[in-house]
Amino acid sequence: MAASLGVCRLHFRSLGGLDRFCLGLEPQTQRRCTSTIPAIKTPTGSKTADFVKKSKTFQAIQEERREQAERSVLISCPAKFSEKKFLDFFSKHGTVNKHFFYNSFGAYAVVEFSNKESIASLKESTGIPAVDHEAAVPFKSRLLSLKWPGIQSSNYPTPNFKEQSPPNIGDISNLLLQKHSVDEQLRCLTETLQLTEENISLRFLVCSLLGDIAGAYFPECIIRPFGSTVNSFGKLGCDVDMILDLDGIYARSQKKGSGLSLEYQVKTGPSERAVTQSILSVVGKCVDQFGPGCVGVQNILQARCPIVRFAHQPSGFQCDLTANNKVAMKSSELLFLYGHLDPRVRHLVFSVRCWARAHSITSSIPGAWITNFSLTVMVVFFLQQRSPAMLPTLDRLKELAGPSDKCVIEGNDCTIVSDLSKIALQKNTDTLEKLLQEFFEFYGNFPFNKASINIRKGKEQSKPEAAALHIQNPFEATLNVSKNVNAAQLERFVKLCQESAWLFQQKENLEPGSTQSNGSVSPWGFAALLAPSVASGTGVKSRRKKKTEPASSRIKNLLDSLKIKGGETVAKKGSANSSR
Repeated sequence: MAASLGVCRLHFRSLGGLDRFCLGLEPQTQRRCTSTIPAIKTPTGSKTADFVKKSKTFQAIQEERREQAERSVLISCPAKFSEKKFLDFFSKHGTVNKHFFYNSFGAYAVVEFSNKESIASLKESTGIPAVDHEAAVPFKSRLLSLKWPGIQSSNYPTPNFKEQSPPNIGDISNLLLQKHSVDEQLRCLTETLQLTEENISLRFLVCSLLGDIAGAYFPECIIRPFGSTVNSFGKLGCDVDMILDLDGIYARSQKKGSGLSLEYQVKTGPSERAVTQSILSVVGKCVDQFGPGCVGVQNILQARCPIVRFAHQPSGFQCDLTANNKVAMKSSELLFLYGHLDPRVRHLVFSVRCWARAHSITSSIPGAWITNFSLTVMVVFFLQQRSPAMLPTLDRLKELAGPSDKCVIEGNDCTIVSDLSKIALQKNTDTLEKLLQEFFEFYGNFPFNKASINIRKGKEQSKPEAAALHIQNPFEATLNVSKNVNAAQLERFVKLCQESAWLFQQKENLEPGSTQSNGSVSPWGFAALLAPSVASGTGVKSRRKKKTEPASSRIKNLLDSLKIKGGETVAKKGSANSSR
């Protein structure tokens, strides 16, 4: 829904020691990836084990990023300004750890201080703007406007704005044609589409700014991002999904002793759903009336999972806010864990998602399409079927969990190990090219009519319902995460898998293409799978539309048939009267 995210990165420094969500390098100028990318080469054997040992836990990364966001401000900047003067001004209020600039309906900057006291100092010198003919809502947020005194000089050096919106399929194909192997293409694809460090920081800051609004009613609440923002599979331009955490997702349960204890006095509602709807209704109204930069607010409270949807103009993000959806956060942690066990997982997921979007298997519009979450689960399930298996089952992750990992949500056991170093990986050395080809072969021949996909057990199971596609929810076993998919969409997916597998079997499609007379390179490798000819090939549109006649001919034939029927009716009436 945020396909045209307009976020551009200008300058960034002092990233610090925080491990990146996204493995590998940042997209370079004009989105050109070098042909050798050592930082994201697929590790095997002991290299994979060493990589896993260095990884931080999901919870630790979330808390560190959230704490960074609380020390940050979002600044609307003038069209022309001196970056040196900008930094000198903000440095008067404390040490600036890092900063970067981007474009979204104007120039903006994110400034992260080394401590929260700098935010308080900055606010003391910030005033409420004077507004003509209207009244300003005096909400003192961390979204500020920088006013440059006097006439702005045009001699200021223009910062180097770097595009951060996702490239289109044509640009992706051209970039991939410069690579020398399918494996290089898939690594470069991930590098091009993944969220940048700055983009992730901005997402956490937007959540923190929204938390300031919700905190007026619920002082200790936290708004946390979930889904693509944090699960390591986020693509530039994806929405920001948020959870209003009212009772601490990561809070440890308090042990009740035999002595005195205290409880909060609270109001009650008829059901948890009714309470959630009431809370989101109030927060949505506050965001709409008092939230700077928040536009197009919609309270979608009758959905199965009630949400508040809005656009955050200063960041360019489309946002969905829900409340206390702890299972969704746990699902994000599960995908994060799978994505960090082996870099090939992320490369394969990004490739399959890109391929699916190129052929309209997925869509940003709700409907009968397969979702990105379902596709990701399908990739995980496929990798569990490898010999040797590349990924452990969910049951195995539960077995490895320690006492502190115990997690039960609404009666569902959501326990998984948080320490990646406890997971022993088998030595699978399959190339990305082989994995992608066999993914298409696997699902091109999968018995969808009778089998269900279950990553908890890591094996096919009988379908418990008549849905076209059944993918068991990892943590809520009674739910089908792909219940929306109809038979026609599943058939298109299967046919495209079969054709893509066939294309990969043709050796000429796996080698760099020849240069044509016009200077272009023939599509090869993964780029060949993105070509429109694949989607319109035989089998995908097997049900050919009958050649329709011109409208005038159809109308003439219709009138002639009516005349004939009318004549028959008159004749029958005449014969009936004569017989009387």
